[in-house]
Amino acid sequence: MTQLLIKLFSLPRRRKQAIQLLADSFLIVASFFTAMLLRLDSTRFLADPAVWMALPVVVPVSLIIFMRLGFYRAIIRYMGLKAFQAVMAGVMGSALTLGVVSSVFNLPVPRSVPFIYIMLALMTIGGVRLSLRLLYQRGQQRLKTRVLIYGAGAAGRQLVMSLRHGRDYEPVGFVDYAPKLQGTHVQGLRVYAPDDTNRVINSYGVEKLLLAVPEATRSRRQEIIESLEPLSIPVQTIPDMADVISGKAKFNELRDVAVEDLLGRDPVPPDQSLMGANIAGKVVMVTGAGGSIGSELCRQILRQHPRELLLVDASEFSLYRIELDLQRIAAAESIEVAVKPILASVRNGERIKGLLDSFGVSTIYHAAAYKHVPMVEYNPGEGVLNNVFGTLAVAKAAIAAGVDDMVLVSTDKAVRPTNIMGASKRMAELVCQSMAALQQQTRFSMVRFGNVLGSSGSVVPLFRKQIEIGGPITVTHPEITRYFMTIPEAAQLVIQAGGMARGGDVFVLDMGKPVRIVELATRMVRLTGLEPHFPQSNPSSPQALRKGCSVGLGLAEVEKKGDISIVFTGLRPGEKLYEELLVTEAVGKTRHPRIMTANEASLSWEELEPILSSLHTACTNQDADSIRRVLMEAPTEYHPQSDVIYFEPQARSTDTTPKPGMSETVLPKRAKSSSQVEMSTNWQETSTLGEERGGNGKPMTANVAFYSPKGH
Repeated sequence: MTQLLIKLFSLPRRRKQAIQLLADSFLIVASFFTAMLLRLDSTRFLADPAVWMALPVVVPVSLIIFMRLGFYRAIIRYMGLKAFQAVMAGVMGSALTLGVVSSVFNLPVPRSVPFIYIMLALMTIGGVRLSLRLLYQRGQQRLKTRVLIYGAGAAGRQLVMSLRHGRDYEPVGFVDYAPKLQGTHVQGLRVYAPDDTNRVINSYGVEKLLLAVPEATRSRRQEIIESLEPLSIPVQTIPDMADVISGKAKFNELRDVAVEDLLGRDPVPPDQSLMGANIAGKVVMVTGAGGSIGSELCRQILRQHPRELLLVDASEFSLYRIELDLQRIAAAESIEVAVKPILASVRNGERIKGLLDSFGVSTIYHAAAYKHVPMVEYNPGEGVLNNVFGTLAVAKAAIAAGVDDMVLVSTDKAVRPTNIMGASKRMAELVCQSMAALQQQTRFSMVRFGNVLGSSGSVVPLFRKQIEIGGPITVTHPEITRYFMTIPEAAQLVIQAGGMARGGDVFVLDMGKPVRIVELATRMVRLTGLEPHFPQSNPSSPQALRKGCSVGLGLAEVEKKGDISIVFTGLRPGEKLYEELLVTEAVGKTRHPRIMTANEASLSWEELEPILSSLHTACTNQDADSIRRVLMEAPTEYHPQSDVIYFEPQARSTDTTPKPGMSETVLPKRAKSSSQVEMSTNWQETSTLGEERGGNGKPMTANVAFYSPKGH
């Protein structure tokens, strides 16, 4: 039977329409015959030719009515309420034709026969179509994935209708926490209480659970997800209504549960007066515009309608990508803002100064930095030159060009740093603080926050890839925690903090509660329907867990086998177990509930300048020991917790024997080039304005001729 249906439904459309016409003709005749038989309770009418004179008129007229009503345009497998309304109208038209013909030609057809005919024709003509539809759907159900839908509201009902017309999923019921809905039927499916979820999954063989609660707050979604975790069933969700309305996603486009939902942090609506304070109608520059934070800053800034937006980045591809994205947003939201992608290094102060002068920049968001902790640990000279002296070059250029505001994007790793990246960012803060005290024209502010979800180097995309390939998931330590924030929320808060700056402010964002990375990994595994486990050979587990490393799992659960293994690899060079946001407890409130101010120690330019001079010499010499020593002597509270990773600028050697104090990791050695030696001759010249000189010894002007910044 199933094979016959498949063959029938796969016929060409014309042939299927012809079959329907023949079938309806037969059913009209059969319905008329049965109506006469029921009315007369005898078969004597079969011998009377006058009885059958009605059919040569009724059959073709009925078929014409059916065609006009669209009987043969509707696809049986997708027939809905409107199609059956058309069947009702068509059958009544056919019955009316039968009654009129019988009356006009005075045929021996009782007056009650057309009414009996209506009921019989509905059961045959409509019933055949309904039966075929049900048979087709039942055959398809065997091939579909059975799903349970959490949320019986408008979104859930719409999702059911969409899934029923698709080929992938078959909804078997709803789960909803509203008592008034529990026990009722929605779209023909029963609504169950959340406590019945496990029983329903086992009874119906449910393979996936779909969240249809787009209007729920993030904290509410976290509660729901936490209740579903023990079920070890894949959980997916429909897109947010905002994404559906804006055209970014389709309603039935199922997605994995966002990590933001696991953290349960509800964003605070932005203060529009702060969002536009330093942007609206002004020329704005974003350094590091192609990075995770920089690119989101550009998107948020674009929507505040600056006069011009300058995108500065040293990476050609990153710059190209963000420019295309901003062009798409501008076209979709009818925003007319001049966006200028500019390839430049923040360490080239003369280039930055030329851009600031030429375009008349009012506000700078300085997001350009090397942020990957182990990478900067491996390359301390380049990391410090970019993070510290790049900030210094931009700050001095801003002052020289008369920029109104400069906002430094900082990090929680600058607080009591244990790595060179964090120490370099604290030095960058000290640079901005000293520049703020040195003059009054340019307002400097710093915004400090923790990790952002989905950034380059974030654990979340790494964990997803590791789960996709079957594991293992690598976590550095069972006790490691981190603060997390979404990139859009972080960018909005950076902009709003800059709008409150008075000069020299250190703003700290409220990051919520710290998250254990191993718990995050465990939850991500379970929400894909798999079970995490910790191998016995793992050096940090379960032995480390027995010693008190609580990760929210029982020891029996830790030791049992599962689908995805979680292994502990040990802390990386310079990595901390816990991150902090404040050096001292001195913190003040602002007009925004998620933005605080910190009273941090600062240095005058006279105190800071000799430190920077020593640091620059160490960097240009690629002397990791001296870099570390200078950073430790500076008021950064830098306390390294790992050995120096040597990348010695001397002749290549085949001797790989570790020296005293060296890390076990010895990177390849490289000879120092003559240009590196020459760079260290005058740090002030290269760090202040990075002045380039031509063959005649005169300064070379910055080349910005490829743009025509009118009106500046």
